[in-house]
Amino acid sequence: MGTCRYCGDDSRTISGVIGFCADCIRADFDKVWPEIKKVHNRSRNAYRLLEEPPHAPEGISCPFCLRKCRIPEGDKGYCGVRRVENGRIRGGRPHEGNLYYYYDPLPTNCVASFVCAAGTGCGYPRYAVSNGPEYGHKNLAVFYNACSFNCLYCQNYHFKNEAFSPIKVSAKELACAADGKTSCICHFGGDPAPQILHALKASKLARKYAGSRVLRICWETNGAVREPFLTEMADLSLASGGCIKFDLKAWHEGLHYALCGTTNKKTLDNFKRLAEWIYRRPEPPFLIASTLLVPGYIDETEVAGIAGFIAELNPDIPYSLLAFYPQFYIDDLPTTSRSHAFRCQAVARDAGLNRVHVGNIHLLGDDY
Repeated sequence: MGTCRYCGDDSRTISGVIGFCADCIRADFDKVWPEIKKVHNRSRNAYRLLEEPPHAPEGISCPFCLRKCRIPEGDKGYCGVRRVENGRIRGGRPHEGNLYYYYDPLPTNCVASFVCAAGTGCGYPRYAVSNGPEYGHKNLAVFYNACSFNCLYCQNYHFKNEAFSPIKVSAKELACAADGKTSCICHFGGDPAPQILHALKASKLARKYAGSRVLRICWETNGAVREPFLTEMADLSLASGGCIKFDLKAWHEGLHYALCGTTNKKTLDNFKRLAEWIYRRPEPPFLIASTLLVPGYIDETEVAGIAGFIAELNPDIPYSLLAFYPQFYIDDLPTTSRSHAFRCQAVARDAGLNRVHVGNIHLLGDDY
């Protein structure tokens, strides 16, 4: 519990770091945002990341994400990876990925595992190596050390320490890491968008090297990438049997700003666009949504809005509700309670969705 600095209510679950309750953020965002923005600024200054995207008139445009940076000579973009040297943008090109990768035995604790080919065998034999969970095979997990959002509860915030790392992985090296027992590659982070050229090149090479064997290309993303890269990502997933997992973090734009430092409009627009592709390959599911249930903030109101939006597009889109664990700047909230998670699941189903899953059940806490 805490006390909202705007309405004075002390009966709600409120992060002392944010300082305001969800209702006040939704109702009076413009009045509370300046104080919340200070928290975002502190969180970025701690890692030498820019508080705002650069928009220098003489700068070079970066085409990858919603931030639309125009980066001046000698400076960097909002993500920290993209920078301008000698009149050219460096960082995030196919031969210089700022990332690390590892192998996850299948089936993994993936957002999509309850419906995807690796977790269920859906799409066998064209898209899956077995008619059931792919035991004995593995996922090549690719973690990109950059992001276009600034989530105050980031579950993988340590990547910010590596934003300026001189160690690079080429697309060819990454593609070669997908050996004969690798049946899927998942690009996540951070987010793939700031280094999307690298991710696309590595994926295409890996598929080429794999020949006729199953090798799915998957993405876990905030969904704020720009065209033509969104279409290129979707094409790879669609052809390979992989999926695109959108993290729909909040429904109300003000609450999204408060938690993530930016708008959700690009994410929702992109999700709506890809929903039109579902008929091209109904199974395994091509498009999947997830939401982290942040106590006190991502409540039934938020889930109802997100679920209603998804259901209008296609009620069969899988939706995973994930348990929150206190991390990064929002470390003063409890884990998601069991009742919170299953209330939200019921709300999502009531909104019309047919496949609603509660993930990370091991993290669910007692009721509060």
